[in-house]
Amino acid sequence: MTTRARKQIILAAYVGGVNEHTLWEHPDAGSQIDFSTFRHVAQTAERGRFDYFFLAEGLALRARAGRIFDHDIAGRPDTLAVLASLAAVTGHLGLVGTLNATFNEPYELARQIASLDHLSGGRAGWNVVTSFDAFTGANFRRGGFLPHSERYVRAEETVAAVRRLWDSWAEEAIVADKAAGVFLAAADAGAFAQSTTQFDIAGRFTVPRSPQGRPVIVQAGVSPQGRDFAAATADAIFSPYSSLPEGKAFSADIRERAARFGRGPDEIKILPAAGFVIGDSAKDAEEKARHILEQQLTDKTIQVTFEQVWNRDLSAYDLDGPLPDVDPDPEAPSIIQGRAFVFQDRFETVRTWRALADERGLTLRGLAREISRGPGYVGTAAEIADQLDTFVQEDGGDGVVLGSHLVPSGLDEFVDQVVPLLQERGSLRSEYEGTTLRENLGLPLPVRSAELLSAETETGR
Repeated sequence: MTTRARKQIILAAYVGGVNEHTLWEHPDAGSQIDFSTFRHVAQTAERGRFDYFFLAEGLALRARAGRIFDHDIAGRPDTLAVLASLAAVTGHLGLVGTLNATFNEPYELARQIASLDHLSGGRAGWNVVTSFDAFTGANFRRGGFLPHSERYVRAEETVAAVRRLWDSWAEEAIVADKAAGVFLAAADAGAFAQSTTQFDIAGRFTVPRSPQGRPVIVQAGVSPQGRDFAAATADAIFSPYSSLPEGKAFSADIRERAARFGRGPDEIKILPAAGFVIGDSAKDAEEKARHILEQQLTDKTIQVTFEQVWNRDLSAYDLDGPLPDVDPDPEAPSIIQGRAFVFQDRFETVRTWRALADERGLTLRGLAREISRGPGYVGTAAEIADQLDTFVQEDGGDGVVLGSHLVPSGLDEFVDQVVPLLQERGSLRSEYEGTTLRENLGLPLPVRSAELLSAETETGR
């Protein structure tokens, strides 16, 4: 009987910006914009031997009834500028940024991410997201947006075009023979052409091949179409499932889909987002978690959470009273804008909530507590290490993307208390072994496009 080797836990750290989970009013909270915030989190993550630092991105300020909602603002400096700056103050940590496939062109995306990859020595990654939101689209020169049914078509074709551009340079394209005065092995280095339903582009790509073959691609998908897209294209996937049973089912489904696209089980890493609360005892941690949740669930946050589902102004309803006695109004103009809508069916969601509230005698405020996504890991440092290790070793996922309600110092506690315990178990590296993000994640080197390789063979290159 063979025993499977202990899986190495993949850890990522994120700064999510001001939202309902981040307590910007906390007396110890720092700026969401100052470089010192990003530097502190990134360097703390690297001290904990994390795999990468992750930035989400908001392309529009979130609004309620036309006015900015001051406890849920998705805004920050440009992602690439932040990550490029972090490349100079870190040496091993991966740098993954969220960039929208709907409102950016493949050439721009490919050049920007490849440039970050070279500047960081092969540590760049791209989190591919889409948008079908007219509110966000109004910020762009086209002033438009894509219907929901078309967003994955554009995303798939964007990723294919970006990869084509990255593959346009061979590993051995640069000779740089000073004595012979020869710089390039072939005159057509960087040549590309891509014609699809979304793009008709051709030219010469300006950035040589990535130090890690290609930058790492990250994606999140829950719908069947989204799962197929992720299984076909992603190197790492954000999973919405942090419990072991749901995580195992999601991981198995993704790997089965990946096999249909000719990919092996080790070619995709799956990581749910999670928070943590560490206490001196289990009871202490639970009390801390309850206190944090009370701070997160301000009256305005609760109201906006439910208004997004009902799509009605609920300011007249008492949060300590029963649920609204009206149905959602999906046909009305959106009262909440710039915020991802995660509920598939407004009416079914409200029916479920009403049944839960009736069963447990919950007010609106009580229901908000009940449905709020908790931090995921609550307990002593030893308990959290055990929970996280069990989740990974039993294939709930390959690791987690960790955030904190307190920016920038919240991650320190995890690195100081939990990381050493994981290292003692042999589940987390004590030192970085690779130099690129792809190596540290245990991902295989990508093979260049077969079409490009064939064309080079035919031309004698």
